[in-house]
Amino acid sequence: MLGVAHVLGLVLAIFGVAYLLPIGCSIVTGDGLWPQFLIAAAINSGVGLAISIVTLRFRRELKPRDGFLLVTLVWILMSASATIPLLLTLPHLTFTKAFFETMSGLTTTGSTVLTGLDTLPRSLIFWRATLQWFGGLGIIVMALAVLPLLGVGGMQLYKAETPGPLKDEKLAPRITETAKSLWFVYATLTTVGIVSLRICGMSWFDAICHAFSVVGLGGFSTHDTSIAYFNSPAIEFVLILLMFIASLNFARHFIALRRLALQTYTRDPECKAIFVILSASVVVIATLLTWHGVYPTFFQSLRHAAFNVVSIATTTGFVTQDYSTWPIFAPIWMLFLSCIVCSTGSTGGGVKMFRTLLLARQAGRELKLLVHPSAMASVRIGGRVIPDRVADAILGFIFLYFMTVASLTFALLLSGLDFDSAFSAIVAAINNTAHGLGTVGPVRNYDSLTQFQTWICTVAMLLGRLEIFSVIVLFTPAFWRK
Repeated sequence: MLGVAHVLGLVLAIFGVAYLLPIGCSIVTGDGLWPQFLIAAAINSGVGLAISIVTLRFRRELKPRDGFLLVTLVWILMSASATIPLLLTLPHLTFTKAFFETMSGLTTTGSTVLTGLDTLPRSLIFWRATLQWFGGLGIIVMALAVLPLLGVGGMQLYKAETPGPLKDEKLAPRITETAKSLWFVYATLTTVGIVSLRICGMSWFDAICHAFSVVGLGGFSTHDTSIAYFNSPAIEFVLILLMFIASLNFARHFIALRRLALQTYTRDPECKAIFVILSASVVVIATLLTWHGVYPTFFQSLRHAAFNVVSIATTTGFVTQDYSTWPIFAPIWMLFLSCIVCSTGSTGGGVKMFRTLLLARQAGRELKLLVHPSAMASVRIGGRVIPDRVADAILGFIFLYFMTVASLTFALLLSGLDFDSAFSAIVAAINNTAHGLGTVGPVRNYDSLTQFQTWICTVAMLLGRLEIFSVIVLFTPAFWRK
């Protein structure tokens, strides 16, 4: 435990450096908040260094079991420390609301309890976008370098030493080198996003904040009306491309950049499935909107369907329309897509497409065995045989996923929230997308929730981001036995 505390202290001290970005923003924009961010940076780094120094003699090489405790405490501790600027700047904001906001940022969920974004200090808006950017980067490293070592929910398939067709995707033999490779791709995509959005008409400030959010597949915007504020097809098109790219495995992006070839995407079963499902969904919903006369022309329906479907399906959460007023099939289908669309190793949430493909192939295998009981049928994805151990782990994950959704939904229902709002809020939170339906719909936020309801949604965001197993295993007696 003390060995983990030493690492946590170092992480908190390093996290204090992140405040240099909003400090610089405050100085440039002249909003006068740089002292608050400086205080927060000093508290973070000071406490972190103190913890690391006190626990220095307990420093040791961490074991895989320590990883579960570490990733959970890192997200909780960083979210708690990130509330300091919010609490110093917005005295009406309670710790519960502030913690919800920062957890939403670092888990790249995009849900918010803040209103009046257009008038808030620029550095505070920038801090929210920065949290999503750092959160997205941490998620990628966790998904491709940490969780595979822990074997969470079938993620062991992505271990670097795994033989077979995925051997070409071995990024680096060490976590630090893998993190550097992923950081390069992440930073490159962010830079491209900033420049593209600026060319399309956003201000530099808006372009930077939205690029930070979209690369992390978070939904924090600089305006209360989100992307509808700009009313620009060009901006929407660029964001659609960025959301789609960020929903794919970043290991694929690194390989494609290193080889300067696109074949790695065409060989990726997740990428092909995501593209087909998103394309078909956009066309179907656009047709539905036209059929019901929501928009006068098919092209208007296609524009709004394309942006909002891709945004919700990739768990980003930007909106241009109040899609809760669309025919009920559309918002429910979009919420369902948020459960499955994102790729493993992306900044998105949900069950992930790999697990969805494996379950579909597993179901097909069982149907085949019913007809031919003696057949030697194996489950293959991308030409690779999936070990039974991985399939079992994924089945366990899916069970916990749905049980968590059901349990937390009942908790919100018990608190008095209506069913549409309760169920959609939990699905949105656990998939790390921004909006549900009802009182937490696309043109509303989470400020109307009670303190108890806010904490339930905060827990759901953490569980969803850390793949459920990483958190729940901490509450098992076996974990604490020596």
